Amino acid sequence: MSLKSMTGFARTSGSSTGYEWAWEIKSVNGKGFDARVRVPSMVDGLDIQARRRLAGRFKRGSFNVNLALARQGGETNLSLNRDALAKLLEIAADFKDAPGVQPASLDGLLAMRGILEIGADEISDDDRESLTGDLLAGLDQAADALDKARGEEGAALKNVLSGFIDGVETLAGKARECEAARPQAIRDRLAAKITDLVAAENALTPERLDQEVALLAVKADIREELDRLAAHIESARELLESTDAVGRRLDFLAQEFNREANTLCSKSGDVALTRIGLDLKAVIDQFREQLQNVE
Repeated sequence: MSLKSMTGFARTSGSSTGYEWAWEIKSVNGKGFDARVRVPSMVDGLDIQARRRLAGRFKRGSFNVNLALARQGGETNLSLNRDALAKLLEIAADFKDAPGVQPASLDGLLAMRGILEIGADEISDDDRESLTGDLLAGLDQAADALDKARGEEGAALKNVLSGFIDGVETLAGKARECEAARPQAIRDRLAAKITDLVAAENALTPERLDQEVALLAVKADIREELDRLAAHIESARELLESTDAVGRRLDFLAQEFNREANTLCSKSGDVALTRIGLDLKAVIDQFREQLQNVE
């Protein structure tokens, strides 16, 4: 499996035991796996099986799944729950004058679950079992089509993410070559700081001076941050080539990218280096935004 997007749509249709059916699956971004499955009452329980099958295929995403089922030839055995409809009409009448509430419409009430449905008693147990098997096979076909669609979008997304990683690498290279990051420039800044400390009116003790010098040396040197950025860049590229679902791990790496960029900016004592650090943060933010769609 290559990099996958969490966004996709698929539809499959067919017929079985005198019924025409159609599955529709839509998936969007999600922190984990979540599926809302709607099926007609005559195949109650199929939603649980469908959810389990999808959970075995996809690691992340929010899924809306709908099954449409009708008799072939336009014949439909409808069952109207008149008592429930009458109760709904009574409730709607109680709130007809409530501010901001639109009057209930008959088509809206009929669309509510349990009011108007295909009769479940018109199909034998054997036919129901056969129909259920065919419907699950149709769901698998829809899942295959959805997986393909997510893969195609993932391929395009991979190119975008690779471009952002290249941008991070380019800016990290510019930071490494920046005059302010060169060892001699660092030594010169340290020497100037030490001179100021020694010449201060309230002279520091030798021990305190050593501590201040060590702290200044750490703050002035960004090579450690740049080395970690290089390691993160390599890891990100490896993940983009992985066959696993890597969205969460890439998001963690993006946080590490951002951490190093923040530290680089805080250490910077040079305008040019600060600008590079800010450009780096901007590219990383774009990278993280695109990652929200990776499975």
